[in-house]
Amino acid sequence: MTKNVLFGTKGDIMEVLYNSTRSGENPISASRAILKGLSEDGGLFVPNHIPLLDKSLKELSAMDYRQVAYEVMKLFLTDFTEDELKTCIDRAYDEKFDTVEIAPLVEAEGAYYLELFHGSTIAFKDMALSILPHLLITSAKKNNIKNEIVILTATSGDTGKAALAGFSDVEGTRIAVFYPKNGVSPIQEKQMVTQKGKNTMVVGIHGNFDDAQTGVKKLFSDRELEKEMNERRASSSHQQIP
Repeated sequence: MTKNVLFGTKGDIMEVLYNSTRSGENPISASRAILKGLSEDGGLFVPNHIPLLDKSLKELSAMDYRQVAYEVMKLFLTDFTEDELKTCIDRAYDEKFDTVEIAPLVEAEGAYYLELFHGSTIAFKDMALSILPHLLITSAKKNNIKNEIVILTATSGDTGKAALAGFSDVEGTRIAVFYPKNGVSPIQEKQMVTQKGKNTMVVGIHGNFDDAQTGVKKLFSDRELEKEMNERRASSSHQQIP
């Protein structure tokens, strides 16, 4: 169960740890949760408490996207330093977005909309997948992991392209995206198979998304594969991207 935690003096932030949704035991730091992707018992990692923002809405409204991102992320990624977080944010939300606002709020017919399609693939997942590679690399350094990080993921749609674009040519990483050969649109497939990057790979499988996801999970439970990867100095991370 999660709970809200009040703050003391400004800057006095309580550490946030992460538990599996299945076992709820052995909480780990944010950087370790990022590296693992999924818990060993197959559960997702969730914070052991939900911190409260220590900035008012008025203060946040005067900030740009990167500044707001830092104010929110610092509360959940408490084992990251200020410099580490700001570096990840600056590298993620740069000129790959076609507007300086990154996610502009626009008005149309009396309603306001938050536009999340200004990233490199026009998918809303660009918002998260632009920063994930940088958080992974930083997490690896923080935990003294020198192996190359290999991302294995299954996708059912255009977010596979967002993952590929996010990790493309990011030093110290490789990514392989598995998708159902006849389960995505022709445009989605072309987006993925034409992705540039020396560290990217796309694999079409016979079956549906569940088959692709099950196959990826089996790879992560394959101890012989784990041994071989360790011998090749590669650490794997499982990311589920529907």
